[in-house]
Amino acid sequence: MTTPALLPLSGRRIPTLSPGASSFTHHRATLRLSEKFILLLILSAFITLCFGAFFFLPDNSKHKRFDLGLEDVLIPHIDSPKEGKHSSGQVIIHGQGDHDENRHREEEESLRNKIRADHERALQEAKEKLRKSRKELKAEIQTEKAKVVEDLKKKEAGPKPLPPVPMPKVVGDGEPPEADAKEKRDKIREMMKHAWDSYRQYGWGHNELKPLAKKGHSTNIFGNSQLGATIVDALDTLYIMGLHEEFKDGQEWIEQNLDFSVNAEVSVFEVNIRFIGGLLAAYYLSGQEVFKVKAVQLAEKLIPAFNTPTGIPWAMVNLKSGVGRNWGWASAGSSILAEFGTLHMEFVHLTYLTGNPVYYQKVMHIRKLLAKMDRPNGLYPNYLNPRTGRWGQHHTSLGGLGDSFYEYLLKAWLMSDKTDTEARKTYDDAIEAIERHLIRKSNGGLTFIGEWKNGHLERKMGHLACFAGGMFALGADGSPDDKAGHYLQLGAEIAHTCHESYDRTVLKLGPEAFKFDSGLEAVAVRQNEKYYILRPEVIETYWYMWRFTHDPKYRQWGWEAAQAIDKYCRVSGGFSGVKDVYSSNPTYDDVQQSFFLAETLKYLYLLFSSDDLMPFESWVFNTEAHPLPVLHLGNITLPGSEPALR
Repeated sequence: MTTPALLPLSGRRIPTLSPGASSFTHHRATLRLSEKFILLLILSAFITLCFGAFFFLPDNSKHKRFDLGLEDVLIPHIDSPKEGKHSSGQVIIHGQGDHDENRHREEEESLRNKIRADHERALQEAKEKLRKSRKELKAEIQTEKAKVVEDLKKKEAGPKPLPPVPMPKVVGDGEPPEADAKEKRDKIREMMKHAWDSYRQYGWGHNELKPLAKKGHSTNIFGNSQLGATIVDALDTLYIMGLHEEFKDGQEWIEQNLDFSVNAEVSVFEVNIRFIGGLLAAYYLSGQEVFKVKAVQLAEKLIPAFNTPTGIPWAMVNLKSGVGRNWGWASAGSSILAEFGTLHMEFVHLTYLTGNPVYYQKVMHIRKLLAKMDRPNGLYPNYLNPRTGRWGQHHTSLGGLGDSFYEYLLKAWLMSDKTDTEARKTYDDAIEAIERHLIRKSNGGLTFIGEWKNGHLERKMGHLACFAGGMFALGADGSPDDKAGHYLQLGAEIAHTCHESYDRTVLKLGPEAFKFDSGLEAVAVRQNEKYYILRPEVIETYWYMWRFTHDPKYRQWGWEAAQAIDKYCRVSGGFSGVKDVYSSNPTYDDVQQSFFLAETLKYLYLLFSSDDLMPFESWVFNTEAHPLPVLHLGNITLPGSEPALR
């Protein structure tokens, strides 16, 4: 907002008045300033006087309304009702017409009194100014001038520098004491280097890689621009693995090429968890300011997505125009629970880093809106219309479309140093409803998480839902009613079921979805559910279960998966997904997903590292496995928030 200057301080001149020889004998520049000031005061008083006089002219029936095309707007004039009717011809109820007329006359008189008071105050201020000495006028002019200069300096300086933030420590290098584990960890690092080097050679700057065609690849979630998604997604994995030369290459590309001022329509959810999450994690690990700056730049581009009647963001937003929309297939234009519900961690950190409350306020508005809504059977449907604020199709899932919403409730609590008790309570209530309606045990004794569709449980579990084993273990401590042991056991049962979905395939890699029906358990039935696209969720659960139990079977299962990936997904140009995990001669999908480097290989590396690397006391991983530090907010209040309560 431009600060109004009382004086025209440019080089333009105002014709000199002739006050007489004795009036102003000081320097010519001072005379000009004083004259301008006095002239402006006189002019202001004159305009105010004319404006007030206009309202206080004698009333005339021919001029009852302002001839400005704005009838009865400034001071509405009320005609007396005649013959007991309004001008519209409607009969007035007894007493109503008099009451309305009196009320409007009172309002008219109130407006007149206000104008009179403003007019008298302006005249009084002008008189006081004119009584002041030349010295006092000069002092006021200099003060105003200094204020204008200061405001200009602030504008030229740009936004305030981001506040200093205590940098968390990675702590140890994570080298395991066991020689066998160290050897396996080195193998995982070699797989990461092969994936990165292949991308560096064949797809550099593109979002992803086609490892067989040996060229760049992208999908509609990144729009039509080359944003280097794999570079941003992989940075923290490179840093954690000690691949610092590769990390430096990625940083240089980001410094020189990453530009969000492009005409590209992107997924708000995907660029948040991959780009903002990845950039923030790279900043916290390395301390390099460029990552923080780029994260904030992108966040500003996502804010227009929240411009909906409810504040629930659109799924897609154009980074240049700010125009948003939803996926056409999503339940009559609805927003998706797992998308608008997976912004909290990154946006809270953005407010923490910048001091700008808007990020925190956006995600807290979403939480408050959801808290007010009715939930069928205590469950959150996967679809919510951002225009009406009503649920779409009643479909609830802990897999695709729903998964990370629940994850972020728990992790919001953990990231707040367990002070965000509202998030914890919401998580506990949601998981209680999920246990009651979605979690079942098969005839063969496998615990699975089904999908709730319009009051019916579909006995199918997706690979994406396998992350929940780790989530249950992570949330065990702090569970209500001393149920920590129960949730740790539930996590172990989910891990076992998901391992079975891998073990019952030819390639020892898990399908996209598997059923518990018609005698089949943990097996995919449809051809379009038999693919494996380098997903991390099962390995993610193995890692969490290892950290909490140190049961050696989780390392064993993780190594089985790593060997299968290296054997069946590795090609000369990187790693590719496969289309049928039940075929001994699978065909490739020819895509090296960015999340393979961000998540799958990172979780495998951490699985064979010691616990002092990225300890849970200091770090919380977002849904793309990007580590963000726990915010110890005991003595800090985020801008725009209420003080945290334990």
